[in-house]
Amino acid sequence: MSFDLNSLLRPHIAQLQPYTSARDEYTGKEGVFLDANENPYGSVTDAEFNRYPDPYQSALKEKIATIKNVRPSQIFLGNGSDEAIDLLYRAFCRPGIDNVILLPPTYGMYEVSASINDVETRKVSLTSDFQLQTEKIFDQIDSNTKIIFVCTPNNPSGNKVNRADVLLLLKQFNGLVVVDEAYIDFNDEPSFTTHLDEYPNLLVMQTFSKAWGLASLRLGMAFASEELIKILNKIKPPYNISGLTQDTVLEALGNQDKVEKMILEILKEREYLQSELEKLDFVKKIHPSQANFLLIQVPQATQVYNDLIDQKIIVRNRAKVLLCEDCLRITVGTREENTAFLKALQAVVKPIQP
Repeated sequence: MSFDLNSLLRPHIAQLQPYTSARDEYTGKEGVFLDANENPYGSVTDAEFNRYPDPYQSALKEKIATIKNVRPSQIFLGNGSDEAIDLLYRAFCRPGIDNVILLPPTYGMYEVSASINDVETRKVSLTSDFQLQTEKIFDQIDSNTKIIFVCTPNNPSGNKVNRADVLLLLKQFNGLVVVDEAYIDFNDEPSFTTHLDEYPNLLVMQTFSKAWGLASLRLGMAFASEELIKILNKIKPPYNISGLTQDTVLEALGNQDKVEKMILEILKEREYLQSELEKLDFVKKIHPSQANFLLIQVPQATQVYNDLIDQKIIVRNRAKVLLCEDCLRITVGTREENTAFLKALQAVVKPIQP
């Protein structure tokens, strides 16, 4: 396969002259700044927020690069992974003409973003054990297919996708393969970022929302070829990541020991939660998980979900999702939270059993 990124790109994006911000023209840290129409007297808060942040998050990318073993030029940072998803549609998919391939059940924003951008979605369901049907995927590809989205570990099922199948897509599809690794920190396999220099059509997404516990800061990462990262930087809003977020995450990256401890605790609690659920005869199935949640099948899942809410236990109802009939998705909590969930589950299921 001979992959040409420019031939995939929408023509008007290739010709686009990006907005040039004040911090593009002068990147120094010292001087009398009279270029960006900022407030010279500081902020209305005690903290100084009156200056625009680095539009390309250089210091943060340098630190992330050392942790993820990639080059800073291979990193795009967005307002959550959702921003990267939207920018990919804008850059590569012509509204009303091009299409992407989704593999349900999967993360819902791929389809929502496609709808917003008027892009056709072609769906190839996963197998009953949530694996790719590669032959059927290739059958759906035509000259206007631009992107295939693969979530691994998958949401909502929690399992990892067979690596060989993803590599087959990368080798034989002459478009972009987006591998969403939001739950990679709980997986026992290495990241697909190890293949970045091998496959120019690969883009890997990760997040700080899960293992790092920074969901409120809304910082997503995309890793890809330098050529592809340049395109995303070209069309993103000029200051898409706030200075507060950049500074907070940069400081947080020094706490890797704490992250590793939290991951171990979550994995320990996932094992505990699964072992306790296995003791309950009304739990029909517990799907294998490489994420920080479990997908379980119970009778009358929607009623169970509503009854749990009455007990102030909030889980995710996936009962109407393809291949997830009568399933609830349970995020792994603390031991106290997991115990409370198990107690409430037994209390609400027993009365509704036939």
